[in-house]
Amino acid sequence: MTRELVYTGFMSLDGIVDSPGGVAESHRSGGWVMSTPFLPEAFAIKGEELAETTALMFGRRSYEAFAPVWRDSEDHAAYQDLPKYVVSTTIADDDLFDGWGDTEILRSSADVAALKKSDGGGIFIHGSAELARQLADDDLIDRYNLLVFPVLLGAGKSIFSRSDRDKRQLALRESESYSNGVTKMIYDVMQ
Repeated sequence: MTRELVYTGFMSLDGIVDSPGGVAESHRSGGWVMSTPFLPEAFAIKGEELAETTALMFGRRSYEAFAPVWRDSEDHAAYQDLPKYVVSTTIADDDLFDGWGDTEILRSSADVAALKKSDGGGIFIHGSAELARQLADDDLIDRYNLLVFPVLLGAGKSIFSRSDRDKRQLALRESESYSNGVTKMIYDVMQ
């Protein structure tokens, strides 16, 4: 049985995942999640995901952004001891952050495919738009856990490829809309 690879993230209505948390992340409208009124029930999926997460996966830039913050965050303490994987052709072992548990560097989609064949449960990708797009193009993403926010950003990173490729059918596993305009959508990628 293969491990499930899940992309989880915040997305604008026009498909942008770039810089949801703050302006320092590079998008001129960075921090767009914060402009939507906070409702705890809209973010409950994050706690539910934690019960399924047996490993974390990042691209290099997302790892470099999340690791120093999440390593010391009480809100992310449950991630401390989980195995972490950074998919990058450029990061070196010396670039990994100390004090955030076991972290392994994967160099290719083939390495990710081999990891999926190993024992264990769900591997969750946070941020990492370019990585998610590449892994989807290589048919390695199994599920999308998305919180879609009522904002149009016009430009920025997307997890979905714009290149001409074969159609991939998705099956809606779960959805819910909230009074602040956020919609939770969980899709399984059909094989």
